[in-house]
Amino acid sequence: MYWSTLLDGMLVGFSASLPLGPIGVLIIQRTLQNGRTSGLLSGFGAALSDTIYAIIAGFSLSYIVTFIEAQILWIQLGGVIILTGLGVKIFRTNPATQLRKQKAGKHNLVSDVVSTFLLTLSNPLAIFLFIAFFAGFRVLKTDYGLTGHLIIISGVFVGAAVWWTILTSVVGLFRSKINLRRLFWINKIAGLTIIVLVLAAFLIWTIREYL
Repeated sequence: MYWSTLLDGMLVGFSASLPLGPIGVLIIQRTLQNGRTSGLLSGFGAALSDTIYAIIAGFSLSYIVTFIEAQILWIQLGGVIILTGLGVKIFRTNPATQLRKQKAGKHNLVSDVVSTFLLTLSNPLAIFLFIAFFAGFRVLKTDYGLTGHLIIISGVFVGAAVWWTILTSVVGLFRSKINLRRLFWINKIAGLTIIVLVLAAFLIWTIREYL
């Protein structure tokens, strides 16, 4: 039973991580610019944030969900501002400067985990995404108890981590073919893509919510 429960959680975590939104673009960019370890740790930061939202969804922490629903507009605006700023920063990043810092050992891998964790956490709609996945896959059952729920949540993290490991491994294969000129344009494209994805998602959400 426990192995089946763990696999159910992994399915949810893997599926929820598949859509390549702004965070996915960021992780690809970091993998190409800073290496597979940077991208992988960034992915683990996102997986950890997803796990927290899965806990809230799985354990039905209604007071948190209620607060988010009441303040959703301001929280969304905050997330849009943060992620748009990130997109602008990546767009303006000089890859040569970043590579010099990396060679000098100034690149902080801990910041990769923490920053991606906080950025992913800035999207509270993930709670409702996990509620939908849990309901759609029917993985949460009343007879599971605390142990079963904890195994499912662990599976969510493992599933998300597996996806980011696969993605960064595949992207890492092409890193050796990326020179500074290509990296320059990758940063431009990644920055613009993040900005467009964030603004488009906010626009779609606003239209659905208020029109």
